[in-house]
Amino acid sequence: MAWIVLLASAVFEAVWATALGESEGLTRPVPAIVFAVALAASMLGLGWAVRSIPIGTAYAAWTGVGAALTVGWAMVTGAEAVSPLKVLFLGGIIAAVIGLKLLPHPEPDSAPDAGPGARPGRRATMEE
Repeated sequence: MAWIVLLASAVFEAVWATALGESEGLTRPVPAIVFAVALAASMLGLGWAVRSIPIGTAYAAWTGVGAALTVGWAMVTGAEAVSPLKVLFLGGIIAAVIGLKLLPHPEPDSAPDAGPGARPGRRATMEE
């Protein structure tokens, strides 16, 4: 379920990125509102997904899929030129995300160099 939410969040990333471009510096109200709503949905989904998916993997997948969708949409709508190499490299991004999904993600026993006061078997948090 976390991967489905993460991919949906990546779609919202592409929506907010596209809306940001259409908003002309957030001066056009409708694209600016679409930007804000999609940004919030994207971040909430990413935040939820990282409860189950390691942050590095989740962030790489989220940005990769979001970027590929943003460029893909721009090519479909004619806002960006299409080229065979661009399509190949976008396919490479998607292949990398699939590879990350297929890798096992065992839980670490403890964070390396967790710092003073860290207890074995527990990861340090930002507050520590």
